Amino acid sequence: MKLGFPQHILGRAGLRSHDGRRWQNNPHLSVSLAYLRDILLYLDSRDIRMYRMAADLAPYLTHPDHPRFHNQIEECAAELAAVGDLARRLGMRLSFHAPAHVLLNAPDPERLEASRRTLDGLAAILDGMGLGPEAVIVIHVGGHYQDHDGAMAAFVRGWEGLLERTRDRLALEHDDRRFDVADALWVHQRTGVRLIFDMLHHRLHNPRGIPAPEALAICLSTWPLHQTPKIHFATPTTEMVRDRKGQPHPPRLNRHSHYINPFAFIDFLRSLPPMRDFDVMLEARARDLALLQLRRHLARFAPDLVQ
Repeated sequence: MKLGFPQHILGRAGLRSHDGRRWQNNPHLSVSLAYLRDILLYLDSRDIRMYRMAADLAPYLTHPDHPRFHNQIEECAAELAAVGDLARRLGMRLSFHAPAHVLLNAPDPERLEASRRTLDGLAAILDGMGLGPEAVIVIHVGGHYQDHDGAMAAFVRGWEGLLERTRDRLALEHDDRRFDVADALWVHQRTGVRLIFDMLHHRLHNPRGIPAPEALAICLSTWPLHQTPKIHFATPTTEMVRDRKGQPHPPRLNRHSHYINPFAFIDFLRSLPPMRDFDVMLEARARDLALLQLRRHLARFAPDLVQ
C-alpha cells in the first residue's frame, strides 16, 4: 500500500508545486517541471511513493485569451519525458485532480468545451511523461441542476465527447452532497470509468446505507486486475471556528483535518474483509507532514498493518 498526498510540500521550505506566476510574467510548464523534479527527489528522500500533482502544472494551457501558452506540452516534450522517467525509476505513482470548474455535465456548451480542453491537456501531460494507466485524473460527476438523474446522464454524454486517450486517464469520485457510490457505479456501468472511493465523502453522503467495506469493494471492482486502485482517506476537522465577529461555531464536517486521526484509519483498515490491494491518497491539510506522522503512528499502534 502506497500512501500519498496532494500538491503542496510543507516538510521542506522552498519547494513549489508549479509555476504560479501571472500570465504577464510568462509562466511556463518547463519551470513547473523543474519544481516537480525537485519534489520527486524530496519524496524519494522521505520514501513517499505517491503524489498528486498541481492541476496548474502548465499555466494557462487552455485559456482562450492567451493562445501563446497553448503549445507548452509540445515545447516541453523532452522535459516531460525526463521527469516521467525519473518518476518511474523512483517507483512514484502520480496523478491529477481536475479543477472544480471542470464539469462534464455542464449545461452551458462553452463551459463543457472548456472542461474538455482542460482534461485533454492534463491527459496529454501524463502521456508526455510516459506514465502508465494508474496515473489518473480524478473528476466528479459535477452539478446537480435540480435534476439528479439528468445530471448523471449529461455526464455520460460529456464523457462520450472526450478523446479516447483522455477517457483512458479518468477516474470518477463520488462526492459528499449529491452523487454517492451507487450513482458513481451507475455512471461506471455506462462508461467503464474507474471509481475512486472516498471514505469521508461516504460517511457524509450515503443515502442508501451501503456499509463502507461494501462501497469500497464496489469501487475497487471497477479497476482492471492488472492495475492497483487508489482511494481517498480524510478525517474531518474538529476544531472550533470563529466568524468575522469572533463568535464560535462548530466546524464543517467536510473540512479536512490537518492530520489524519490514526485510530480512524486503523479501524477502517481492520474493518475490511480480505480484498485486493489499493493505494491511499491522504487528504489532510498538513500534506506530507500528515503522511509522515500517520506512518509513525501506524508503526507504533498497528505495526502489523505496515509489515
